[in-house]
Amino acid sequence: MSEPSPKEPQNVLKRFLSSAAFRNTITALILINAAILGLLTYTLPEWLVTILRYADKAIIAAFVVEIVLKLAVHRLSFFKSAWNWFDFLVVGISLVPAAGAFSVLRALRVLRLFRLFSVIPEMRSVVEALAKAIPGMGAIMLVLGVIFYVASVMGAMLFSGTHPEFFANLGGSAYTLFQVMTLESWSMGVARPVIAEHPYAWIFFVGFVIITSFAVLNLFIAVIVDSMQSKHFDAETERQAEAHDEREILIHEVRALRSELADIRTLLAEKGGDDQSSMPSLSDSKRADNSE
Repeated sequence: MSEPSPKEPQNVLKRFLSSAAFRNTITALILINAAILGLLTYTLPEWLVTILRYADKAIIAAFVVEIVLKLAVHRLSFFKSAWNWFDFLVVGISLVPAAGAFSVLRALRVLRLFRLFSVIPEMRSVVEALAKAIPGMGAIMLVLGVIFYVASVMGAMLFSGTHPEFFANLGGSAYTLFQVMTLESWSMGVARPVIAEHPYAWIFFVGFVIITSFAVLNLFIAVIVDSMQSKHFDAETERQAEAHDEREILIHEVRALRSELADIRTLLAEKGGDDQSSMPSLSDSKRADNSE
């Protein structure tokens, strides 16, 4: 009787960690933990707070067990995935005592909800697409920064004398223009008071809104949409490649089976010929009977 291979328990554990049941369990624990952290922001009876804190610690222990099991299965390859690093850091923050100098970490415990990104494949794809769009968004941010700097300097030079509360200096002018870009009370709160003193100021404000709010900011949407489409195309290409590889494997196996069947037929044919040659013919039998 052959002894079980030492890799068999590891393979079983790997299948368990990648199963839908385990993933759904972790997802449920993350959602329950988020609900607990939300409830702890309210004034609750002391006995209920104690129960919620124990439940929170139990869920943290479950997350630690999950990380330990993944480390046992994947070993050092665990750290090759950025999502595994993210899970490791989020769970590690939860283990740091939230007291004294680390009291700020108490608020960071809610970051555990972000683990949904690594657990749910659909959410993970969206985050990966956003990360892929960062280089393009960075270029747009540079363009927007240049536009902001030029407009802020112009606003401070043109309107600081009459409206220092909006355009006193570069910083104040940039903050005012940020409000204008977000279209938050920009007309009645900023533009009209300035236009009352400077009749042609509407050219400055309308031009700035068109360039920033309607043009540059829409480029962010275009880059993100393009990244999402590219991510979807890459995933579809990968699925087609996997299907093609599986088809090639099946074709190779079918050809191997046909070759084996041909070999078996050849052997059977040769064996049948040998048997017939070794058997005495009918005429030989009759000669033997006559001689007797």
